Amino acid sequence: MHYAEPFLRMVARLSLTALLFALAVACSQPPVRGQPAGAALEAPAGQAAASWREPHRPQFHFSPPAMWMNDPNGMVFFEGEYHLFYQYYPDDTVWGPMHWGHAVSTDLVHWQHLPIALYPDELGYIFSGSAVVDWNNSSGFGVGGRPPLVAIYTYHHPELAEAGGKNHEYQGIAYSNDRGRSWTKYAGNPVLPNPGGLQDFRDPKVFWHQDSQRWVMALSATDHVQFWASPDLKDWQFLSDFGRDWGAHGGVWECPDLVEMQVDGRDESRWVLILNLNPGGPQGGSGTQYFVGDFDGRDFTLDESFAQTLRAEGAVWLDAGRDNYAGVTWSDIPEADGRTLFIGWMGNWDYAQQVPTHPWRSAMTLPRELLLTRTGSAGYRLHSRPVAELRQLRGEAVTLDPRTVGPATEVTLAVDIPVAQSEWLLEFDLPDAVAYEFGIAFSNELGERYRFGYDGARNQFYSDRMDSGDFSFSENFPGVHRATRLSPDRKLSLHLFLDVASLEAFADGGANVLTDTFFPTRVYREAALYAEGAELRLLGGTVFALDGIWNGSGD
Repeated sequence: MHYAEPFLRMVARLSLTALLFALAVACSQPPVRGQPAGAALEAPAGQAAASWREPHRPQFHFSPPAMWMNDPNGMVFFEGEYHLFYQYYPDDTVWGPMHWGHAVSTDLVHWQHLPIALYPDELGYIFSGSAVVDWNNSSGFGVGGRPPLVAIYTYHHPELAEAGGKNHEYQGIAYSNDRGRSWTKYAGNPVLPNPGGLQDFRDPKVFWHQDSQRWVMALSATDHVQFWASPDLKDWQFLSDFGRDWGAHGGVWECPDLVEMQVDGRDESRWVLILNLNPGGPQGGSGTQYFVGDFDGRDFTLDESFAQTLRAEGAVWLDAGRDNYAGVTWSDIPEADGRTLFIGWMGNWDYAQQVPTHPWRSAMTLPRELLLTRTGSAGYRLHSRPVAELRQLRGEAVTLDPRTVGPATEVTLAVDIPVAQSEWLLEFDLPDAVAYEFGIAFSNELGERYRFGYDGARNQFYSDRMDSGDFSFSENFPGVHRATRLSPDRKLSLHLFLDVASLEAFADGGANVLTDTFFPTRVYREAALYAEGAELRLLGGTVFALDGIWNGSGD
């Protein structure tokens, strides 16, 4: 299908105000070509530059030097580099006209900030999307026999949104022939206009479907996912939709991701559809659910056993914390690697624009490997594990010998490392009692404390930030977040990453995951084990000090 006429009609409908907006954007943005590769992002005039040691600044999570960031976008691996694009507003620490910020890494741990990749234009803001390597040059954008990188993203036009509330989102593409250092927007944009009447029509995640020999797009459409196909990333045909009657529907469905995964330890594969929604998450506000089934190149069909799980539970969540949203996976991971690699935005729309950080707002979660598992009791489930590359950050190690903590007792752990920048591997033997709870508490000299623990009576993990520090910025912030434990084992393992203002907890090999942020007035310097209702038996553990990733060290 040829989209030149719809494109011209759309441009003709733009108001004078919209055209002036586009002109202002064009005049304000620096030229992308000619900028030195790897030039660091800088704060706008009048704004403080990043020192990377500001209060609450994460030291081993990705964050922008300054200003507002939300969804990760366009993650793709190409010629030894992991690309991370992200929703970015370079003029303020709250959401505004969206750009694509850009960074690259050779190890998923240390990141090089690059110039902004995509700026708003006359078609609108640059919302979320994906990027692929067009290995066969199906798009025709490649030069010199080398495959181009192609970004697929949503245009969101503010004037059209304000005028009618619908038809203001549609899909565009851009391409790069210099390893993502500069980008050219396709002259025929939009390649997928709004079909009419849709308010939310966004966040394209594209992959090459080998069996049907074409590109497939998963696209959010308010309360369900649509699938589209294209031979060349330019001309798109509707295939099918999924989800109106399945999963959580407390808010708008966003940022879908369809990926085929091998079942861990089994000679079978399934398709997993990751889907973010806001509000309606498991703890309120933003959240990420997923579905397991099959995809035949046209339709996504739920696995019947997973459908039974949904009937019983309503939704299955990737992360039961408050602060993991809009996560999707990297494209074009080499077959020799074989991992499904994921990263999310470590925020929640309930309060993300109010958190007390400056001159930046938001960070990403740690990159994670997703594994699809199948057990008799839990059925198909996604496990999340921190990528192995993070081990290179480990510094001084402290061994925790086996010990017993009496009921109604708290025991301070003498670990002579910076607690606020640490990794914890702990293993516990569960008591025989019925009603008990235990966990680990991180605290500072002001009495502020964050607790992560396990409630045996409820069979639930919990993340307690009720006394964690400052939450005056939002009444939606304080709370205790719970998740039913999935593993039936009598031994319980915890893998925790504490990074100044966040904790990512991977329990039982990643069967349960909770990600929460918090904002202590001063950094946490102490850690203690506590038990209530029964003795706590720590079988052993190791604590690592972790190096920082900015400026070459965490000093």
